[in-house]
Amino acid sequence: MPRDPYQVLGVERSAEDAELKKAFRKLARELHPDVNRDDPAAEEKFKEAAEAYEILSDPERRRTYDAYGHEGLRSNGFASQAGAGGLEDILSSLFGQGNSPFGDIFGFGSGGRGGPAPGSDIGATVAVDLTEVVSGAKREVSFQAVTRCEHCRGNGAEPGTPIRTCETCGGQGAVQQVTRTPFGQMMRQSACPTCNGEGKIPDEPCEVCDGLGRLRKERTYEVDVPSGIESGQRIRVAGKGHEGETGAAAGDLYVEVEVKTDDRFERHGEHLVFPAQISVTRAMLGGKIEVPTLDGMRDIEVPKGAQPGQQLVLSGQGLPTLRGRRRGDQIVILDVVIPRKLNRKQRHAAEELDELLDDPHPAG
Repeated sequence: MPRDPYQVLGVERSAEDAELKKAFRKLARELHPDVNRDDPAAEEKFKEAAEAYEILSDPERRRTYDAYGHEGLRSNGFASQAGAGGLEDILSSLFGQGNSPFGDIFGFGSGGRGGPAPGSDIGATVAVDLTEVVSGAKREVSFQAVTRCEHCRGNGAEPGTPIRTCETCGGQGAVQQVTRTPFGQMMRQSACPTCNGEGKIPDEPCEVCDGLGRLRKERTYEVDVPSGIESGQRIRVAGKGHEGETGAAAGDLYVEVEVKTDDRFERHGEHLVFPAQISVTRAMLGGKIEVPTLDGMRDIEVPKGAQPGQQLVLSGQGLPTLRGRRRGDQIVILDVVIPRKLNRKQRHAAEELDELLDDPHPAG
């Protein structure tokens, strides 16, 4: 059973055309087989995204799906074009020849090949302690990335061997084909399958990268985690993703930060909350208590007659805002602990105190 197209694109059912196109563009960059050659499922994932957009970008199809689901589309003759003409035919059918918003990304559109494909982005995750949020930290991340083959310098040929012009595309790097679709004849331009869009073919492919000019390697990069960062926020490192085709920009590295929880504190943005347990007598008489902070233990004065839930503020003992200097506060919430059991001496003292104190709720 096909998935819900709204779920596939990750949009709400009220999404408008611009939001649909933006979501599809993002998925297409991530899922296109040309940038996911090591993922055998990439083509099917891309087809699924294209079919979802095909449904939701057509007002009539969308109304039919909203009312009757996939079965309604089949009953009304709205067959998907994803299976017949291949991935590039999907884009031609959806946008019309020369109007695809992906011509600048994947190299098919009206004006030639559209340029070499840029590299895709890479995601990584690092963890930091809450104390490190105060001043920031450095973390080393390791990841697999497509990089230029240094043996052949990215041209795919064994050093010292000739490179000839591709006979299939005449050195253009692209081929054209007329395809029949329900929308009429479409001129499809795609990367040349013989030279993979390069326009040239090495007589002797590089023995290290098998003539691809690129290969996957383990890479390590030290990331600066800024002060004030929160869990789930990402750091973008430009140009550290997968390397693109010759002449194209590399993708970016996105590092998601996880801030480890500290059982002592509850975080609220730049402020920290700490529940401090005190005795009944301390609440009545007041005095100093010692509480933990991110900078170590610190004394704080409990006022006489403190009430349960009363808040005391340690100014500047919280966390900074993202890349900020000024720190928030640590809020100490007083938790007055009532003893459950008393020995004879304690009970006697409590009874004497009870007689001396005014009853806030007199009987009668």
